[in-house]
This record gives sequence, structure tokens and C-alpha cells, in this order.
Amino acid sequence: MPYRSTKYLTASQADILKAADLLDAGELVSFPTETVYGLGADARNSAAVAQVFAAKGRPQFNPLIVHVSSANVAASYVQWPNTAELLADAFWPGPMTLVLPLKPGHGLSPLVTSGLPTLAIRVPAHPTAQALLAAFGGPVAAPSANPSGRISPTTAAHVRAGLAGRISAIVDDGPCNVGVESTIVDLQAAPTLLREGGVTREEIEAVLGCSMKEPADSGVLTAPGQMLSHYAPNASVRLNATEARRGEVLLGFGDVQGNLNLSPSGDLAQAAARLFGYLHQMDATEQLIAVAPIPNVGLGRAINDRLKRAAAPR
Repeated sequence: MPYRSTKYLTASQADILKAADLLDAGELVSFPTETVYGLGADARNSAAVAQVFAAKGRPQFNPLIVHVSSANVAASYVQWPNTAELLADAFWPGPMTLVLPLKPGHGLSPLVTSGLPTLAIRVPAHPTAQALLAAFGGPVAAPSANPSGRISPTTAAHVRAGLAGRISAIVDDGPCNVGVESTIVDLQAAPTLLREGGVTREEIEAVLGCSMKEPADSGVLTAPGQMLSHYAPNASVRLNATEARRGEVLLGFGDVQGNLNLSPSGDLAQAAARLFGYLHQMDATEQLIAVAPIPNVGLGRAINDRLKRAAAPR
């Protein structure tokens, strides 16, 4: 449903209660998490969830992540193997999503899962996200709060630029500190890494005591973030550049300075936190974007995953 205007709320307790009331009424509210800003809807309300797909222009075959307040709440919706307990103890609240089989009688909208028998679920660490979940008292389906396929939002201003007039409210609590989306791990059978993200492969494998599998190329989306073209600016993106060509702006890293530099010191955590914000800034120049090489280790794999999808043919 179109909104004549979008409310702008703070992270005060009074405004958090207003945001919770809007969710309860079936409306859409953007809120910060430690990864990116999410676009929240009551995950039990199909009409509300349908509005998420409409506001983003997101295809309904692309499932959503459900955000809940604790691992105990998560375990009430999905089957809960020992591997889930191990990872939840280590990384929740935090930037990790688990894909698990739904329990009977879960009560969630089938739109959330795109009709799949599994659910992508996580417990966010951001205090404002936690406060909103507590005030609302239910599961919140929340993909990134941006038009589908475009650069993810790490500030309320990014959300406003992409979705103002299409959603009911935005809760502004400053920039997100992780800056790339959650890592997604499928635990239906052998642990499988579906998406690199804010928790590194090495950290997860250390807890599990084994290597994770790579996903089979079935052509079916089993979790968010698997589309070939995603996280994309309006401009074309050229990767592994050490200097700008005519008509380009250069996003640097380390010794490759560029017009903006993700991290002059080569800090991958700093680079991840800055990635989407800097891409938004560069896209506003209306020039082509070249990006310096990023080491493909640790958080660098998550950064490179986002950049590869941003540069993919559209």
C-alpha cells in the first residue's frame, strides 16, 4: 500500500513503542541492525509481508529473514539440532542467520519462506532492534530496507532515499557498525555456507569443529542474498582496479588510495563497515565505479561477494 508520507522516528523508548504499534497494525517499519537497516513487517501477517515485497520490488521467490529476540524464541519456530545450539551460543545475538526446517504449527506467513519448508532466522545484536522486538513481542520479517537488488542501506538517509513514501516509518539510530549482511548457514544436514557475512567462515568452522560445505547449484533460492545481481549501484562496477579510467571514480583499499578508501590501513572490518555507504556516495557522482582489490580472506570474502554481485550483468 502506498503511504502519503513516511514517519521519521528516533531510538527513544516512546518512538520504539510507536514503531511497535505500527508493526502490530500491519505496517512497514525500517529499523537499524548491526549489519544494515532492515525493512520490518509482522512475519505472521501475510498482508504485511506482501507489502515488503511490493515496497522493495522484490520477487516473491526470494525468501526473507525473520528476526527474533532470542535463541529460545527461534527454537519455537524451527527444528533445533545441536549444531544450531553451538552456533547460537557462540554468535547470537549477532550477524549470523541459520536456515532450519520449520516446526509444524509455526504460524508464520508462507510468503516469508517463499513456500519453502525451511526458515532463515536470526537474533540481531543492535540494541534498537532488540528494543523493537521486545516492544512488538513477535517475529519480524526484515530484508534490507532498499529497492530490490540495489545497494544495501547502512544509514536512515539511505533508507529514506530508496523507500520514502513506500513505507510507514524509519527508526533512525545512526550508521550500522558491521555494514554487510549476516552470514547465512544452512543446518538442515551438513553445515553449508550459503552467504558470507558479518561472521567469518573461520570463526564458524572453529566452533563447529569441521569445514562447511558449499551450496549445491540447484537454481532454487533457499535464502536471501543468492541472486547473481544484487547490492548494485546504478552505475556499472569494475573490480580489481588499481587506478581509475576516464569517467570512473575509484574506491580504494590499502595502498590503492582512490577517491574514497575503504581502509587505508587494510582493516577488513573497517572496510566492511564503510562498503555500502561509500558505494552510495560514489553512485551519487553518476560516474562509473572502479574498486580496488580486496583480500579474499575473513571478512574480505563477504566484501568480495557483495562486490561480485554488484558488478554482475543486470
